[in-house]
Amino acid sequence: MNNVKQKIQEAASHIENMIGFQPQIGLILGSGLGIIADLVEEATVIPYHTIPHFPVSTVEGHAGELVAGKIKGKPVVMMKGRFHLYEGYDANFVTFPVRVLKAIGVNQLIVTNAAGGVNKDFEVGDLMLMSDHINNMGTNPLIGPNDKELGPRFPDMSQPYSKRLIALAHKVANEISFTFREGVYMGNLGPTYETPAEVRMARALGADAVGMSTVPEVIVAKHAGIEVLGISCITNKAAGLIEQALSHNEVMEAAEKVKPKFLKLVLGIIEAL
Repeated sequence: MNNVKQKIQEAASHIENMIGFQPQIGLILGSGLGIIADLVEEATVIPYHTIPHFPVSTVEGHAGELVAGKIKGKPVVMMKGRFHLYEGYDANFVTFPVRVLKAIGVNQLIVTNAAGGVNKDFEVGDLMLMSDHINNMGTNPLIGPNDKELGPRFPDMSQPYSKRLIALAHKVANEISFTFREGVYMGNLGPTYETPAEVRMARALGADAVGMSTVPEVIVAKHAGIEVLGISCITNKAAGLIEQALSHNEVMEAAEKVKPKFLKLVLGIIEAL
């Protein structure tokens, strides 16, 4: 555990020396949604491979950069690209950056992802506020010895996504005449898209959207005492709801189309925090 804390501190010290300020708001930007980082003022860009002990993103649509600066006068730090279990990383490695964000001062975290719509009422291009999640990944990033300085042995997950931040997001959306969907995200291991039977299972279990990320990061954020807001971009209808094959290109194209409203909403939420 001491070795883990040392690695967190070494990564945090490197970032702090590069950016020269303490960010309060963190963002993790999913597939095709890294465009928000282009709006950061006075930006410092730090490639992941230059940060001690950081993983490196291997997925198309994930740039692999940490971007720090200001948005609407608020000090922010963004992960432009994330890490996934299906890349071969273990759950502790995938969530290591969340520990580092906490160490450099982040108390509020906005996580975004591209997701498949399981709820039959959802349409491609909808944005869903995550009200809860189902961990269907077969692992948990908190497995193993617990360091109480990082968080409690048995963290409460009765409110993984902040009701306060959800209400604030709805308020921002209402001001620009936009309506968020709201629902439950199921995190699956991947890298295969779900079968029609798996989608029926997800729906039966109460999921509204499915994806291959986010859940491990949110678990560690809650363990660390970070307030979380989750936003899913519904980039496709899940298997069985439409009679066509799914592809990562389709996900990226849908994310591209939703960018204008995504940008406006996230900027408004950051300003309101």
